[in-house]
Amino acid sequence: MTETESGSEPESETEPDWDALRDAAREAMSRSYAPYSGFPVGAAALVDDGRTVSGCNVENASYGLGLCAECGLVSQLQLTGGGRLTHFTCVDAKGEILMPCGRCRQLLYEFGGATLLLETAAGIRTLGDMLPDPFGPEHLN
Repeated sequence: MTETESGSEPESETEPDWDALRDAAREAMSRSYAPYSGFPVGAAALVDDGRTVSGCNVENASYGLGLCAECGLVSQLQLTGGGRLTHFTCVDAKGEILMPCGRCRQLLYEFGGATLLLETAAGIRTLGDMLPDPFGPEHLN
């Protein structure tokens, strides 16, 4: 077992295969549609039932309408049965770890919560560490 970067509780009884998850993100990145920015992105995550879901960014000539890789990942999550995200990674065109932007962290919070483990250049961290004081479904009740 390993501890998160913040020194909190161990991640899980069995360490996930971060290399395989990163490979899934790289495969997704290879299918990106990024003709305007030239910045392809892929993301992959484990789901609480053991599935792996992934997504890639899809740009649009109307720049503001582009979709981040995390959007595709969450769409695949829902399409394949829903569930909660448990582990997440994101890569750039070189296959290097890339942090989700603030908008995407908020999206991931909806489907993984504060305990979602993110692979970062600094090590494994919780989404709660990366998105303090998030807005979530619990605020709408």
